[in-house]
Amino acid sequence: MNIDPIFKTKFINNLPHKPYCSYGKGTATLIRSKHHAIKLPLIQVNPPHLVNYLIFDIDASDAYLHYLDADLPLPTWIAKNKTNGHCHVCYELKVPICKTANARLKPLRYVAAIEHSYAQKLGADVGYTGLLTKNPIDNDWEVSLLNSIPFELDELADYVDLETKPKTTEKEASGLGRNCAMFDSVRFWAYKAIRANLEDGYNNWYDQVLNMAQNANGAFIAPLPYSEVKATAKSVAKWVWRNHHSAEFQAWFSKKQATRVRKANVNGANSKGGKARSAQYSDIRQEALKLHIMGVNNTQIAEQLKVSRRTIINWLKQAKIS
Repeated sequence: MNIDPIFKTKFINNLPHKPYCSYGKGTATLIRSKHHAIKLPLIQVNPPHLVNYLIFDIDASDAYLHYLDADLPLPTWIAKNKTNGHCHVCYELKVPICKTANARLKPLRYVAAIEHSYAQKLGADVGYTGLLTKNPIDNDWEVSLLNSIPFELDELADYVDLETKPKTTEKEASGLGRNCAMFDSVRFWAYKAIRANLEDGYNNWYDQVLNMAQNANGAFIAPLPYSEVKATAKSVAKWVWRNHHSAEFQAWFSKKQATRVRKANVNGANSKGGKARSAQYSDIRQEALKLHIMGVNNTQIAEQLKVSRRTIINWLKQAKIS
């Protein structure tokens, strides 16, 4: 198999410094240098703290065609098992998403929702851990390099309905939803527990946070690799330790509490506030439709009306505007 040298160089550069790798299903998972790992049929393509690629595991004889049947964009590559037709389908992200930055949870939730929706449409295995992928530069697989242009998240999101969000409870979460669930479980505990752990120093605090992260990970049907658990624990521990005393942290925490109370107070279907909001929402929808007819693109409409781009797309679909 002749692999495009530009693709090969980029692929190797994006790999973790010492990737997990394997000779195949049922064999030991190894940690090797890039030089050795790229010679094995299964390899870790995403570093512990980043999402460079969304990988989907499709166990079907016609797996190669699933993206077409699902009306999804042309993948970056597809690696196919020559014997049974099972495939790993890959979409490369233009901007990698951090899985362990406390201040960057919104992009992680966004990409987790996209991953979940794509897995559903592709008929992919939602229990696939994503740690090891069919190596696209290994001769064991039939590899098709289809699309050299990486994807923006908004571009991927345009092909799916993200209203059905991935499960975020420990027992039900899968894929990147596990990272979101673990992050939430650990950080909300840490926000409250930090005051009781200050006198024992940072090292003890980190041990406490790591223990909580391991407990959260242990609740998953398919646990995350220890490297991701450790990276998440380190991020939460450092951020909370550094910021717990700041006015910004206190204001943020108070705002979260107030938001929960406000949501609880306004959820009643018969509340006057609910009716007022409904009328206001109708006005915004009309404004969105008017801007669309004027030729304003969806991103600009979303920014102007202060709603998500996906909301604008949904409104226009409901109005049967393409």
